[in-house]
Amino acid sequence: MSDFHQNGIITDFHNLTRRSAEELEADLEQFSRQRPLGLILPSLYSELEGPALDAIVETLSSADYLSEIVIGLDRADRDQFLRAREFFSRLPQHHRILWNDGPRLRELDADLSAEGLAPQQPGKGRNVWFCAGYVQASGRTAAVGLHDCDILTYDRSLLARLMYPVAHPRFNYAFCKGYYSRIAEGKLNGRVSRLLVTPLLRALKTMHGPLPYLDYLDSYRYPLSGEFSMRTEVLDNLRIPADWGLEIGVLSEVHRDHSTNRLCQVDIADVYDHKHQPVSADDASAGLNRMSLDIAKALYRKLATQGVGFSSEGFRTLKATYYRLALDLIESYDHDATMNGLSLDRHAEEQAVELFAANLIEAGNAFLDNPREKPFIPSWNRVRAALPDLPQRLYQAVEADNAGDV
Repeated sequence: MSDFHQNGIITDFHNLTRRSAEELEADLEQFSRQRPLGLILPSLYSELEGPALDAIVETLSSADYLSEIVIGLDRADRDQFLRAREFFSRLPQHHRILWNDGPRLRELDADLSAEGLAPQQPGKGRNVWFCAGYVQASGRTAAVGLHDCDILTYDRSLLARLMYPVAHPRFNYAFCKGYYSRIAEGKLNGRVSRLLVTPLLRALKTMHGPLPYLDYLDSYRYPLSGEFSMRTEVLDNLRIPADWGLEIGVLSEVHRDHSTNRLCQVDIADVYDHKHQPVSADDASAGLNRMSLDIAKALYRKLATQGVGFSSEGFRTLKATYYRLALDLIESYDHDATMNGLSLDRHAEEQAVELFAANLIEAGNAFLDNPREKPFIPSWNRVRAALPDLPQRLYQAVEADNAGDV
């Protein structure tokens, strides 16, 4: 596949020799004796009934280098939580499920709300945030990975390659982002990254000049991938969005807290496929429509912290600049797909770009109309400052949910 990004800002680990999963895991087992490793799995209950998660859990059962697996479970009632406990019971590693809709965690959420510290909306960001709090309170791991639960092409090497840079005792990386080609069933996928994020970043650079933050984001081959790993202490200071802006928010936070020579990306899969979101052009609360709005707002908020000013006129200019760049990229994607024997629906691509362009204005209006909005979940450092006993109470609540009657 063609490389549409300019690299050089962060270290990029290519999959050059295709080392076997067994070789990688043997190294990780040795590394884990010095730096214990864990995994976070943010999951909806519906994913337990889907085609991907059963195979993921079966594969993880042989990942002996993992000391702990933490599953964040959303949208589950009591019976569903009990079924989830049974579903994940085959994992031989120490594992715990955060029943985010259960009474114990809801009580903690109410205490956070009373201090103005609770996540403002449900979603993957909220799920990951609570899991991060548990990982810190547990203290079992020194580095932790995270990936989604809908990966249809999951295999052992994916997680092993993702964990390797933060696990190796001679490496000093604090954070690693996974990437891969988005090809499945003869089609070029990854629409939001290709058609929104890449041309939007370049439009912002055209308007506001070469900013280190924008160059940094543009150096990621797949900034919206849901797979990353990090040293556990990185979790302390993360202030992340609760919505679909999670991935951009995490990249922004690690850039704020760490030198780029401690950040890297790694090629983790030859083939990758997962559940595809519909465009949902008629419903701004769902699908790629909602995703594009959340991502644009996350970028605007982060750029504002860099001193970039925004206005209604500026957003209209941004829309026009983005639209032209996105159409030019569609031409490149079409040629790339043809050369590789893939299909690409140019009409559908241009329809998506038209929707995303309109959403840049909608996201801009939302940004300008809500100057008092608190879009980011507070860091766990701040939670400990306000409620020193809450991490331990979170730990005890999760232990109680997993050990006894609920």
